[in-house]
Amino acid sequence: MRESNSQITRREALARVAVLLGGVISAPTMAGVLDAATRRAWATAQGWAPRTLSPSQLELVAVMAEHIIPRTDTPGARAAGVHRFVDTLLTDHYPAAERDRFLAGLADVDARARSAQGKTFLACAPGQQIALLTELDEAAYPEAPIDSNRPAETWFFRRMKELTLVGYYTSQVGATQELHPSPFGAYRGDIPYASIGRAWS
Repeated sequence: MRESNSQITRREALARVAVLLGGVISAPTMAGVLDAATRRAWATAQGWAPRTLSPSQLELVAVMAEHIIPRTDTPGARAAGVHRFVDTLLTDHYPAAERDRFLAGLADVDARARSAQGKTFLACAPGQQIALLTELDEAAYPEAPIDSNRPAETWFFRRMKELTLVGYYTSQVGATQELHPSPFGAYRGDIPYASIGRAWS
């Protein structure tokens, strides 16, 4: 993504996503999104092939991401290539242990779908998929304080949501069609009067 005055820069997009996620973006995700070679590797679909995810895992990531950021009057996560972003970061920036943990999380999504619906997540109807993702989201981001009944393993969905938001909002689609730069430039709340001089009103 070209950084210029006419659109949101990658760092500005990351700052906005960090707010949505509660102020923290994991080190592997941050490293991947700021790496120019990594961004070139997933930014275009032409000639791209997954290196970590199997075709079914890639589709699972694409469908989950599209539910997190669906197509509206602007393109959704799939059109922005979030599934390619996830595979590229898992391959190039995630330690093996975290990569394996993410893959285990994908398998757990299918296991939960089979337990609830008797079929894989991808075979479920969209409403059933959304219901399962809503459960995962409520467990990962509870409104109430954590209690003893809350599932301990929420790492996967938090990371999936992080990758979806970061991948989307730092993509060309997300930065140019979703995050609109202010026509007045960047907000600066503490500017010395001397640097402005007299203002006309």
